[in-house]
Amino acid sequence: MTVTRPSDPTAHERLYRSLRSQIMLGELPPGMALTLRGIARDHNLSMTPAREAVRRLVAEGALTLSGSGRVATPALSDDRIEELAALRALIEPELAARALPRAHFALIDRLATMNGRIADAVERHDAVGYIRCNLDFHRMLYLRAQAPAMLAMLETIWLQLGPTMRALYGRVKRNEPPRHHRMILAALRAGDEPALRLAVRADVTHGLRHLTSA
Repeated sequence: MTVTRPSDPTAHERLYRSLRSQIMLGELPPGMALTLRGIARDHNLSMTPAREAVRRLVAEGALTLSGSGRVATPALSDDRIEELAALRALIEPELAARALPRAHFALIDRLATMNGRIADAVERHDAVGYIRCNLDFHRMLYLRAQAPAMLAMLETIWLQLGPTMRALYGRVKRNEPPRHHRMILAALRAGDEPALRLAVRADVTHGLRHLTSA
């Protein structure tokens, strides 16, 4: 006899990952109001997995929950953007430095290929594709740091910045991929930790200037 379970424990996990990706890549604009009923309907699920997925995303800072129960994507003030960017400027150079001893030439070649995809996204004016490839570039390097707690902390920062980054790239005209990525690749090839830290920090702070000036 087949037993019908009241809820699928993997349903909320799939929904959580789908919403998390949408938020991190900026597919949802900042300050966008969401409802549990709407999320459940859009994903053809019951309210239970929608409620659990939203609970987890609120805990990560990927969604905000007001006292009245209103759920929305983050709409960040300049002060909040500066705070999150300062955290990136602390965490990302450290992750890159920890990754350097394990950054073999095959990895550097893959990073260079990913940087080419960023250039393609710039040429197509594909903001979401740009953000996806940019995050993949950084994540590919930081995974070599073997520091999962630091990387998890960083991803919560990327989550909170996602909608704002998408809104920014929709307005700012980019004609080339981030020049600091070339500096990162050069430092990796040279095995130069100080130059690598400097290049990664410059990449983060350059984005901060664009965000706050916009």
